[in-house]
Amino acid sequence: MKLSIRAALASLACLCTGAAFAQADFPAKPIRLVVGFTAGGISDVLARALGARLSQQVGQQVVVDNRAGAGTTIAADIVAKSAPDGYTLFMQDMTTQAINASLYKKLPYDTVKDFTPITLVASSPLMLVVHPSLPVKTVKDLIALGKSRPGQIPFASSGNGTILHLAAETFKTMAGIDMIHVPYKGSSQAVQALLAGEVAVTFSTMPPALTNVQAGRLRALGVTTPKRNAAAPTVPTIAEAGLKGFDVVLYSGVLGPARLSPAIVAKLNAEFTKAVNAPEVKTVYASLGVDAITDTPAEFAAHITADIEKLGKAVRASGAHAD
Repeated sequence: MKLSIRAALASLACLCTGAAFAQADFPAKPIRLVVGFTAGGISDVLARALGARLSQQVGQQVVVDNRAGAGTTIAADIVAKSAPDGYTLFMQDMTTQAINASLYKKLPYDTVKDFTPITLVASSPLMLVVHPSLPVKTVKDLIALGKSRPGQIPFASSGNGTILHLAAETFKTMAGIDMIHVPYKGSSQAVQALLAGEVAVTFSTMPPALTNVQAGRLRALGVTTPKRNAAAPTVPTIAEAGLKGFDVVLYSGVLGPARLSPAIVAKLNAEFTKAVNAPEVKTVYASLGVDAITDTPAEFAAHITADIEKLGKAVRASGAHAD
């Protein structure tokens, strides 16, 4: 019996030593950070800012690999099928990842089982903006106009089932109004359509909305988060402006493939948390209207599960789907 106990303790010591060594030795080569969008978008800019800081911290290059297409499912599939060694990571718009679980009838991976959560890194509101020619100045004005003109107000989105589309559909449902959906191929195209007067309303990501609101080309009615955004402190939340309970947040996070070792997950979580809180990274966040946010892998996993359920309901209610 004593021999068995000693053997078990020795084995446990070896495991602990091995885990500690793996954590201390990692990374020993460059890390690939896959992004599901083209260069220049929020996810890409965040990935490059975090990647540059992470490179300084760990002494290895972090290479951003843009693999846009199919609603980020191409990038997700690359990471899901990569070796579980910590050298291929996914800088993902987690909101899109959660939406895709319901939007696509069949994915080449399992949204939960084929990934290892590492940490959230950012959260951001969307901004509800209208063309200046639309006779509304507040959320309540837009709701009143929508009720007086059912099915006559066109709104733009970045495509069927995207967060911009679902935010508008949620707004319509909660406000009890009907607006016409006009999908475009991306958020920048949706904003350009609004600027051109092709549509009257859109929910936009913060950078293009802020730039055009500050220039007087668009009018801001509200932000979608429960709290006001520091980059636009005078713009009310949609909840406080007349639609109580409205809450749509754009989250970004880092995932690895399934079966990533706990030691490497802990190392990556610590390094990304440190990077998110670095002064130069916070400056980039502020310029984008993005809030810094980190959590534990377990908390991140729970967040993913909750978002899949919440946004899945929105997808089904909208009738959107992708093949």
